[in-house]
Amino acid sequence: MFGGSSVIIKSLKLSASVSSYLVRPWYNFRYVKHKIMNVWTQLHSEYNRDRPRFALRATVVLLAISLMILKRTFWTPDTLLIMVIIIGVVFGKAREFIVRFVPFLGMLVVYDSMRGIADDLNKNVHFTEMIDFDRWLWLGQLPTSWFQTWMWHGHVQWYDFYFYFLYMMHFLIPLIVGLLLWKYRPKLYWPFVWALVGISFAAFITYIAFPAAPPWMAKELGYIAEPLHRISSDVWWAMGVQSFSQVYSNLSPNAVAAVPSLHSAYPLIATLFIVKAFGLRRTWWLFIYPLSMWWGVVYLGEHYIFDVLAAILYVIVGIWLVRLGFRRWRSRHET
Repeated sequence: MFGGSSVIIKSLKLSASVSSYLVRPWYNFRYVKHKIMNVWTQLHSEYNRDRPRFALRATVVLLAISLMILKRTFWTPDTLLIMVIIIGVVFGKAREFIVRFVPFLGMLVVYDSMRGIADDLNKNVHFTEMIDFDRWLWLGQLPTSWFQTWMWHGHVQWYDFYFYFLYMMHFLIPLIVGLLLWKYRPKLYWPFVWALVGISFAAFITYIAFPAAPPWMAKELGYIAEPLHRISSDVWWAMGVQSFSQVYSNLSPNAVAAVPSLHSAYPLIATLFIVKAFGLRRTWWLFIYPLSMWWGVVYLGEHYIFDVLAAILYVIVGIWLVRLGFRRWRSRHET
């Protein structure tokens, strides 16, 4: 009897827990709405207090956003670095921005510059290993071709823009997450920076040792027999860019830097640190971001599942090493 009662009590507790998670999105919505209203109140107060300065700041921010949209840029680290310094100066926080974000973005600028020489150091490009693994994992089929058979209809759909928009936010999202951590959880800021930068340079070393071609290149060179289309070019064409190959060569100087996929790694790093900072109950829905990115890079023909899994492994090991290093550093300084 008592055993049955305990089972019923446990079931009720489990139901209550599940219910709280189902209701949680509405709580998150109210929480976000509350934060937005606070920001709006602060902006309105500043507008009434000093209208010329408010107008200058608003103009700079809107100009920066407009330039990014009109140029259809990937928001590379060098562009973001310049934007951060300008915004810091205009908002009167130049010193804080320089101390916090110049080392962060500066290291990403160095990484992005070095990435272009990796394929010059090792010309032995790998094509078949990732294909064989993906076919083994997908029971003989190539996942990219399987996804495209299901989702690609010869012209871009709304979800093609969604996936490629996330792809373009590669460097911008880490900067936004860095700003949030710096503002609200400063103890997590430098661990986040070192995890991001450390994993980037570990990937760079891998690009030298194991240059790997993406699916679209393997298809062009005859390594893949199944139908496979590079959807990215169609997305750019729909946005009015007709010379996608030239744009891509300027934005991605190393076409064989596919393993691991940093486009898959960065969203996971950002999401894990946001969850650590603000709690799983408030932020669990953010896992939609890395899941969408993983699905998108495979579907678009930019990466294999092999590349995505390698990225996840790099993130797990990288964050563990960073946490271990910061724990030891803090214990030494506290004693």
